[in-house]
Amino acid sequence: MLFTAGAGGVKILRRILRYTDKVFDLRQQIEGIKDKRQRVQICTPVIFSSAVVMALARLGSLNAVEQTKAERYWHRWLGGNLPSADTLGRVFSRISSEDIRALMRHVYRRLKRNKVLRPVYAEKIALIIDGHEPHKSDLRQCEGCLERKIHTLKGDKKQNYHRLVMASLLCEGICLPLDVEPQRPGEDEVTAAIRLLKRVLKNYPRAFDLILADGLYARAPFFKFALKHGKDVIAVLKDDRRDLLKDAQGLFNREKSKFYRDGNITRECWDIEHFRSWEQLGREVRVVKSLECRKVKRQRSKKFHWETSEWVWVSTIPKKDLDTDPFVKFGHGRWKIENNGFNELVNDWHANHVYRHDPVAMEAFWLVTMLAYILFHAFIQRNLKPQIRFKFSKAHWARMITACLYPSKIFIPP
Repeated sequence: MLFTAGAGGVKILRRILRYTDKVFDLRQQIEGIKDKRQRVQICTPVIFSSAVVMALARLGSLNAVEQTKAERYWHRWLGGNLPSADTLGRVFSRISSEDIRALMRHVYRRLKRNKVLRPVYAEKIALIIDGHEPHKSDLRQCEGCLERKIHTLKGDKKQNYHRLVMASLLCEGICLPLDVEPQRPGEDEVTAAIRLLKRVLKNYPRAFDLILADGLYARAPFFKFALKHGKDVIAVLKDDRRDLLKDAQGLFNREKSKFYRDGNITRECWDIEHFRSWEQLGREVRVVKSLECRKVKRQRSKKFHWETSEWVWVSTIPKKDLDTDPFVKFGHGRWKIENNGFNELVNDWHANHVYRHDPVAMEAFWLVTMLAYILFHAFIQRNLKPQIRFKFSKAHWARMITACLYPSKIFIPP
């Protein structure tokens, strides 16, 4: 698809940056970003501002930033010349991730104050926690790399990879990324998640009411940490908790179920409290089972048939605080971090791209991508009029922003 930067395209990037300055004081907040360099030739705010525009334009490459032809635009936005690709990568390997998190916390507060973050179900906002593997390599290695053995036809070999845990808020209209934490060598994903949750609870203590997680997080240390800080947890229940699952399945066969309808999905649900089979947790838990049927049309045969699926969750939240129907919706809401979180960040925003193979730089670039994601969605939802917002897709506006950096050429989106 060929796309040219017309009059609207030339203005849209300036408009979104003016919006971020007006609503979030972005330019002023960027002045607080620091790094560990001893002798500074190009100040850190200029470097960081370049990375923010790179993320907003979804260029996905430091070399692509250097090759843009909008010198006049860069000089106006940065107040100086555009840094080279090597400078961007080198500075981001020494930048302060905590300063970037402070900027994201400031953006969150403005969104909260402007009533943008609204609950989806039962007047509650949930925090979704999940892991993601952004990079793997057989050759490159850094001090933050994890190691594993993989089996191939030519024998076993060592593979290096990075893994991180991300926390996102499940709000109406957006899955808002809050923070990420890399998994360190010698630890598992749940340990990194507890470290992330500790920081999120400190920075966003009243941002959410409960935590959503997959079956990997149905562990006593994770649940105890959340309960200690006054947060309930909903996690998928799998065979890892065999005693609890076996007791629950036995009672489900005797208890009466309830039926709910959500669009073309029919749910038969069982909801039982006061299970004591999880001895490591040392307290009663609630188990909910949902047997779901949906009508699906096959693309090849054009015929309809019924698909069934079974879901089981374990939780600490009592039924009086969250009824069965919104409970099940929250349980399925965990997939938002996959569909609207990782998938969009990776496929549309190039979050998996390794701009510089350094643990500090990789974490910082992930945070910048998350920041650009938040700013873009806030601009689309809050600044564009409904008539034009619903007329064009978000992909269209993304192409318009990218085209601003190629004002005299035809742009071919990836």
